[in-house]
Amino acid sequence: MRNSGARAVVEGVGDHGCEYMTGGRVVVLGGVGRNFAAGMSGGIAYVLDPAARVPGAVQPGLGRPRAESRPTTDERELRSSSSRTSATRAASAPSRCSKWATTLPNFVKVFPREYKRALMGIEFGKANY
Repeated sequence: MRNSGARAVVEGVGDHGCEYMTGGRVVVLGGVGRNFAAGMSGGIAYVLDPAARVPGAVQPGLGRPRAESRPTTDERELRSSSSRTSATRAASAPSRCSKWATTLPNFVKVFPREYKRALMGIEFGKANY
């Protein structure tokens, strides 16, 4: 899956998921294969990862993904994205997303370092304008 600006909620992805992603947001409610986020230069992926397997699957040049602490702006984004799963045929998505107290701490945010720096620079510029 390559994403250049869309928002997606998926049950899971195989090898090379979010490869060369340049924008958008992806919420993965299941597992990921090897080489996840290879070449990812933009966008953000959130992966439900209760077994802590995602750090080993992420392409090494991105740095280690980290679990976000609660509450954050990411929580609102995850809730909003995941609430749309009721319109899908994903069997487990609604039940996973209805138990936020236990589900949210199991998400890992995959965020390319250079993209993060660029966004921080934009915010810094706005604050000093």
